[in-house]
Amino acid sequence: MDASLLDIAEVAQRSELAPSALRFYEKKGLIAAAGRNGLRRTYHPDVLERLALITCARSAGFSIAEIGRFLSARPSDTDLRARMTAKAQSLDEQIGRLTRLRDSLRHAAVCDHEPIVDCPDFKRAVGNVAAPPGQPRPRAALSRDDPGSRTPSWS
Repeated sequence: MDASLLDIAEVAQRSELAPSALRFYEKKGLIAAAGRNGLRRTYHPDVLERLALITCARSAGFSIAEIGRFLSARPSDTDLRARMTAKAQSLDEQIGRLTRLRDSLRHAAVCDHEPIVDCPDFKRAVGNVAAPPGQPRPRAALSRDDPGSRTPSWS
């Protein structure tokens, strides 16, 4: 056996993925085993970089099929490039919402209004989280008792 090859258990440990996930990604063609050491799969060390990319893409909301197309993309694949551009825009919007949510939570952490969810600044901040950029923001007059309210329950 090539001494540089990694056993499936070592790849699982380093990538923080279950061996079953590695076998699944292999079945879907996202990674390839270099061979076997007895009954255990072995991988080239560069599989760790590919697994990091796959993990990142999965956490960004890409499907396994989308990741597979991305990993095999050619410069001439304009349809895939358009989908990647749309996904990047979607991620920008998600990052914006998460940034606004973080800012809302930071305000709530230091706010002395009782209860915090009735704080006009907090309500405005939550409204900014809920509305996409460029869209009108909801008014600050949200009620906790209104089931249609955008005020979070924090449950």
